Amino acid sequence: MEDRLKILVVDDDPLIRELIQVYLEEEFLVIHAENGPKAIEKVQTDEPSLVLLDIMLPVLNGLEVCKQIRNFCQVPIIMVSAKGEEIDKVLGLELGAEDYITKPFSPRELLARVKAQIRRSLIGGERGANKGFSDSMGRGKRIPDDTLDLPGLHINFVKYQVLLDELEVELTAKEFDLLAFLTRNRGQVFTREQLLNKVWGFDYVGDTRAVDSAIKRLRKKINHEEKNYIFIHTVRGIGYRFEVPNQ
Repeated sequence: MEDRLKILVVDDDPLIRELIQVYLEEEFLVIHAENGPKAIEKVQTDEPSLVLLDIMLPVLNGLEVCKQIRNFCQVPIIMVSAKGEEIDKVLGLELGAEDYITKPFSPRELLARVKAQIRRSLIGGERGANKGFSDSMGRGKRIPDDTLDLPGLHINFVKYQVLLDELEVELTAKEFDLLAFLTRNRGQVFTREQLLNKVWGFDYVGDTRAVDSAIKRLRKKINHEEKNYIFIHTVRGIGYRFEVPNQ
């Protein structure tokens, strides 16, 4: 019985698909899709643990595929492209991808990026965000280091679980990383460039729409104005901060 995690490789070039399979098959079960519609179908039917998604696809490009997948699934997505322009990276992150890798890539780099995303989505105990929380940073109750309780909001950093009024909130790995960073540093204001660097790992100054889009998605999922659960605030002209709401 096959017990390896599934990786879906989406690329219209069969040689690229085969090459990636060679890189990953010792540790993962690699499945394939050669175009966008088949990729969406595979995500729904095969439930992979991660998607390696090429941008330049026939029928439906990778950016649109990423967008459609995010409408029904939070599977980690690594965008893959031969193009190196920053706009591709930003658009992929803006649409909910966790990472971006540019062809040509080395087997070691590809495997490292895949493993990193798998760890973040499936092995929450290895996440660094559950360390170093300070009670002086807000009125949240720390019980213990792997959980954080705020008014109306409970975060379990080991289980990757977020509860809003005891109802589970589905977050992508990157949305969880962003929430973890903001709660760890609640009360502090961060620019978009700082968040892009700290959460996404990109030292990039320019188009920061990926941050704005992730913040917008996160707000929709955890803010609740009727109950005064306004956790993420915009500081005009600067960036964003996380605050514990008044109760």
